[in-house]
Amino acid sequence: MKNLLYLFIIIFTTSCAQKKEDLESQINKIIAGKNATVGVSILGIDKPFVLNMNGEKHLPMQSVFKFHIALAVLNLVDEGKLDLIQKILVKKTDLLENTWSPIREKYPNGNVELTLAEIIKYTVAQSDNNGCDILLKLIGGTKTVQGFINSKGVKDFQIKFNEEEMHQDWKAQYENYSSTNSIVKLLKDFHGGKIVSKSSTDFLMKIMIGTSTGTNKLIAFLPENIIIAHKTGSSGKNNAGITGAENDMGIVTLPNGNHYAICVFVSNSKETEEVNCKMIADISKLTFDHFN
Repeated sequence: MKNLLYLFIIIFTTSCAQKKEDLESQINKIIAGKNATVGVSILGIDKPFVLNMNGEKHLPMQSVFKFHIALAVLNLVDEGKLDLIQKILVKKTDLLENTWSPIREKYPNGNVELTLAEIIKYTVAQSDNNGCDILLKLIGGTKTVQGFINSKGVKDFQIKFNEEEMHQDWKAQYENYSSTNSIVKLLKDFHGGKIVSKSSTDFLMKIMIGTSTGTNKLIAFLPENIIIAHKTGSSGKNNAGITGAENDMGIVTLPNGNHYAICVFVSNSKETEEVNCKMIADISKLTFDHFN
């Protein structure tokens, strides 16, 4: 009986290893020949699974950093220093032009009071750049975010500049970096309630599930009924035709109730936006099929 059990374990382990190798091979085929640096990290949340390609590289986050900012804000909510229902006056001077801002589109003249919860939702689910900088100003800037994230044992993460500063200097985005390995570990810890309180975790998960940006990235080829809580980031192209960052990361809930964290960063790409986003979408679909 023991010999049969031992044999089963060997066969099962070998099969899993082979499937992981197949997934790696398929992802490599997607990346092959692309004029870009692609970081991929996948981490099982309920069951052990680790896969990464260029997972240790420091790559620009762009708006993915709004997830980290939201965590720092929610930590202050947990500490009682802020309240989700408190009203924040958004002035017209807060609503910069020439930047992505659904808040500005809805309230072009500013001088409106929004709850902290509303601003977090705009910032994360709709990736509002003005909302992002309003939150940073509220909590004391990027140093507060860096300090909090570091306190949770997160490595290979750096945030120095806000959205306004990134818009002024193309190179600034490279100072706001993370490795994809760092992202998926943070996602796993976040899902496990190790970063903020349960109520804050549930609040942010719900917002991320409602993300409206990046429909052509991680979520593009997944079945419609699959739940994914994610955050996107994008730099656009510079005058040399280089995309600094085309990113997406998130937590996928499988039909059986299990979860995995996935992060795909496409950096310094000379490919088209369509190619960059399709790489992310294809890698996401392969990963889902592997787990499902």
